[in-house]
This record gives sequence, C-alpha cells and structure tokens, in this order.
Amino acid sequence: MIRRKKKVRKLRGSHTHGWGCKKKHRGGGSKGGRGMAGTGKRKNTKWTWTIKYAPDHLGKRGFHRPKAVQYTPKTINLNEIDENLPLFLDIGVAYEEEGKIIVDTTQLGVDKVLGTGKLTRPLVIKAYYVTPKAEDKIKAAGGEVLLA
Repeated sequence: MIRRKKKVRKLRGSHTHGWGCKKKHRGGGSKGGRGMAGTGKRKNTKWTWTIKYAPDHLGKRGFHRPKAVQYTPKTINLNEIDENLPLFLDIGVAYEEEGKIIVDTTQLGVDKVLGTGKLTRPLVIKAYYVTPKAEDKIKAAGGEVLLA
C-alpha cells in the first residue's frame, strides 16, 4: 500500500524556510513600509517612484458640496401617473371637474413631471415643473399642463 508523506514535513528543521536571512522575511518594515508609506517627509525613498507613477497622489483637488446646498427634485413619470390614477382619485390628489380629470402633483410632494411612458387618457396635470417631452406627450393625449 502506498503511503504519501504529508506536505507539512517539507522544510522542517530549516530556520528560514527558503527566505534567506531571518531578517528578510519580516513585516512591512523590510519592504520600506506597506503601500504608499514613506512617500511623505524625510528621506523621500519612494519619491522618484511617486513622481513617475503616481503624480496626483499628493495634494488636494476639488471640493465637496455641502449636503445643505444640494437639491434633488422629487420626480414622477407619466406612466406612474397613468397607472396610479385610480389611487389618486381615491385619496383626493386627482379629481374630476367638467368631464376632465385633474391630477395635482403638488399635493403628492412632487416637484417635476418626467416624460417616461405614455398616457392612455387625456389628463390635466398641475405641477411645479414639467419637462418638454412630458408636455408634448400630455398634449398629444389630449390633455393640458397647468404650472403651479
């Protein structure tokens, strides 16, 4: 019967396991630090490498806009308005007046109406802002746009 010796038997009794001198197989200190360590002050051992391969590594660039200044408008698409019309009629966001259905998107907390999808019926849409594409589709379906 063949017996295979375990791999763990290799290099037993060897001080350095093929790494040469014991000092050579230590942590980051033997390599001049991990990563970009040592690119800063004093000896500049990695300075030539930094200048050649990572010239943008040091220094600052640009800025971050404060969250208080950033503004992302809340939006709704035409297909969402069309699909949720029965719900809007139930909760009072949309109402019928003189045979026309009027959808008030300002009550939904929506700032902008976008033009994805299509309308299956004529609607009067009240909004703060409507994109040109959405406006064309609303008018093509026989509706109109009222800016609030």
